Amino acid sequence: MTHAKDLTTVHAAGCVLWRRSPVDGGLEICLIHRPKYDDWSHPKGKLKRGEAPLDGALREVTEETGHRARPGAELPTLRYLANGRPKEVRYWAAEAGPGTFTPTDEVDRLLWLSPTAARGRLTQPRDRDLVDALLRSLRPA
Repeated sequence: MTHAKDLTTVHAAGCVLWRRSPVDGGLEICLIHRPKYDDWSHPKGKLKRGEAPLDGALREVTEETGHRARPGAELPTLRYLANGRPKEVRYWAAEAGPGTFTPTDEVDRLLWLSPTAARGRLTQPRDRDLVDALLRSLRPA
């Protein structure tokens, strides 16, 4: 028997972190590797009680990548089941500011990839849609 509280939606937030390549000025997207899940994803995490989603997204980016981020457009919200519970993750486009990545138990690797390479490296197909949404948000109107 499941209890109602078991089906409470888990609220999380994250960013599709991007920068201009220091080499050729092309767009690069930051992906993180989580050893616990052995997956590649965008930086994200659960919100703290009472935390605003954008604040949580920026906190997670800093914690997981070591970079401060300047938020841009809100991207599509992803909804899916995680461990049998509904999960809702709000995302923003965010330009990477200064920072240095330090591996931790939670995030052991970080890559800066072209949008095409990032799409190919992401573990979850749903995360690939966020790459497309980022590109749309950065296009001049």
